Amino acid sequence: MQNPNKTSTNNGLGRYGEEVAARRLAADGLCILERNWRCVEGELDIVALDGDTLAICEVKTRSERGFQQPAEAIDQTKADRLRHLAERWLAERWPVHFSRLALAAERAGGTGGAEPQPDAESGGPAPPPPGGVRIDVIAVVNPRRGAAAVEHLRGAV
Repeated sequence: MQNPNKTSTNNGLGRYGEEVAARRLAADGLCILERNWRCVEGELDIVALDGDTLAICEVKTRSERGFQQPAEAIDQTKADRLRHLAERWLAERWPVHFSRLALAAERAGGTGGAEPQPDAESGGPAPPPPGGVRIDVIAVVNPRRGAAAVEHLRGAV
């Protein structure tokens, strides 16, 4: 039986790591679209736009450096699940976000209304992100003292 105090501590550490990661990504200029998106098949920690590239970000947090780096927790099974979840998110959620982003760009005068935009309500056709999709790992190490160390591994999976 797992120690309930350890589970609570790990959940808190994970939430802390995701918050630190989201702040770092935003500071680095990424636009956070969603956090903790869930479906019956799993969860995506952070979905963001990095310019015109959709970045699916898996956050791995550790309390201190040990024998395993946080990014090493991504095995082939986890990588395959992340790819599948990214495809599912793209099919279900990208049309809604694309419509919202296209509308904002149109209002700012960016598109000039040259192309018809999909209807967010109908989930109409939305082109894939121009820069494609990548899966990143955000490794967060929370030392005993001081600020957490954050490493953003782009396209790690």
